Parts: sequence; C-alpha cells; structure tokens
Amino acid sequence: MSEEWYCNTRTNEVERGRRARGVDRLGPYPDEAAAQRALELAGERTKAEDQADAEWDNPQ
Repeated sequence: MSEEWYCNTRTNEVERGRRARGVDRLGPYPDEAAAQRALELAGERTKAEDQADAEWDNPQ
C-alpha cells in the first residue's frame, strides 16, 4: 500500500494512495495528520504568496 497521503477536495476526506482523480487531490503528504491539514496549509501558502506578490508590486 502507498505511504503517501492525500486530501480529496471533492469529498473533504483524507485518503491513502492515489484513489481520487488528480484534479480532486492535494498532496502527497508524508502522514495522515498533514493531509488532514491540507486545506489549511494551502491557505497559509496562498496568503504568504499573496503577501510576497504585494511586496513585489509595491516595493518600499
């Protein structure tokens, strides 16, 4: 069985291995706990990138 964990964004369930379609999957994550936080982690990364973009667009 695969050691990779994924978050299925269509069902909001954590899955072991590539069971869902790629478009519906976030990951891979090293463990179940990280996959459970997938949407939170993605939100944090998006926020950080948005901040970096804003700083790039408006240097001080």
